[in-house]
Amino acid sequence: MKKIINWFINPPVTGQSAILILRLMAGSVFFWEGILKFVYTNQGVGRFTKLGFPFPETTAHFIAVGEIIGGLLLIFGLLTRITAFYFIVQMIVAVLSTKIDLYFGTSPLPLPPAPPKTGIWAVLHEIRSDYAQILTCLFLLIEGAGRRSVDFLISTSQKKVYSMS
Repeated sequence: MKKIINWFINPPVTGQSAILILRLMAGSVFFWEGILKFVYTNQGVGRFTKLGFPFPETTAHFIAVGEIIGGLLLIFGLLTRITAFYFIVQMIVAVLSTKIDLYFGTSPLPLPPAPPKTGIWAVLHEIRSDYAQILTCLFLLIEGAGRRSVDFLISTSQKKVYSMS
């Protein structure tokens, strides 16, 4: 258990600076999606109510706050592995809770506006952004935040980092 905790708390920070681009992409999407859950009922409480989540108002607000805070953590590269893991779990739950019914055509949410409306192709089309977010977070979970991150600053503030030019 100590090894797992250590793995999450001490991510590699020597990755390329370009990892920042992936953090900005994933973090900003989670950040604004969290805000949208507060601003538009159909994205927050209404959506969670239609999907049959228990305590939809509490659940929607909890998820929204997690997305806002987690999005900012990814953008700044702080607690990157922990945040990426949280988002991977969240996105898998989101896909499972919304797309299985789409496959069967029994979704309580509106069907896609254009064909395919049900079946595997509809599901694959509708999960494209979820899939991209999951894989981006998986990359960040494995590789860490990179050099342009708060994780890097914290890691290197305790020891001298040498670079070879």
